[in-house]
Amino acid sequence: MELGDRKLKILQAIIKDFISTAEPVGSRTLMKKYDLGISAATIRNEMADLEEMGYLKQPHTSAGRIPSDKGYRLYVDSLMIIDKLAQKQKDIIKKSFIQSVGELEQIIATTSKILSQMTKLTSVVLSPQFEQSKLKSVQLVPIDDESVLLVTVSESGVVRNAILRMNEKYTYDNLMIINKILNMKLKGLTIGDITCQKVEDIKREMNMFHTLIDTITPVLISTLEEMVNVQLYLDGVTNIFNLPEYHNIEKARDFMEMLDKKEHIMDLLINSKDDIDVTIGKENKHEEMQDCSLVTATYKVNGMIVGKIGVIGPTRMNYEHIVSVVDYVTKNLTDLLNNR
Repeated sequence: MELGDRKLKILQAIIKDFISTAEPVGSRTLMKKYDLGISAATIRNEMADLEEMGYLKQPHTSAGRIPSDKGYRLYVDSLMIIDKLAQKQKDIIKKSFIQSVGELEQIIATTSKILSQMTKLTSVVLSPQFEQSKLKSVQLVPIDDESVLLVTVSESGVVRNAILRMNEKYTYDNLMIINKILNMKLKGLTIGDITCQKVEDIKREMNMFHTLIDTITPVLISTLEEMVNVQLYLDGVTNIFNLPEYHNIEKARDFMEMLDKKEHIMDLLINSKDDIDVTIGKENKHEEMQDCSLVTATYKVNGMIVGKIGVIGPTRMNYEHIVSVVDYVTKNLTDLLNNR
């Protein structure tokens, strides 16, 4: 059985109507609302064919049809026309990012909030993975006789500060010697390559400063580990209560429990394709997410992929709008991170 133009138009109309109304779509609805140029009987026959082909399914309590995962996949891949965001929406997104100044964590939290507000769904954002980012500098800044500020900076713009409580008094000259050696040995290496063993080797070369270096290196190692740890940011979790799918308390509870399994969400984000990726229903490998769709995108620093953002919602989501929002937010986030 072939999927001709007429079947495609009917499938497209059913999906658009179901996304809009959350109600199963019958032939009479299609006749009234869409100029298909064919009779109701022909529409019913074509709908029956589409169901037989696996693109539609029929709820037990309705004569109408709703899209299957296979139907949504065809729609996303071949039929939908990506929304062009209104200038007002673009301005809201840009203004939110302009106002998002400060630490990287604040920028990521803002991104998650923007996504949930613009899509009315639940947003998920992975903080940057900087394992492949190179170390730009290590700075040891004297504070007083017993304290030193350790500033670690990556080429991707991440800055981490830590205050060291020194076990003995130090001289400025000795501190600057250690500072110089650390930069000579570590600058330009990827953060993932700066292992504990690498730091231990450097310690042995500076044995004459062993008391100072014994205080500095453990904090340096923990700071570098913190820079590569990935965090998951969620926003708009309660948005689901505005959707008909989740008026059922049990389904809403299942959704909330699914969000608690952060390791599964992180796994899906990390393993999603580069650029824009749409995962629909049972395409999700984790069973608890198989009633949902996930739209994701990657953001970059200096041309290198460092993190993922996304939106989770029912398979009946407005893919045309969601994809457009996710894409625009990603581009603005990438621009902001590259111009810090």
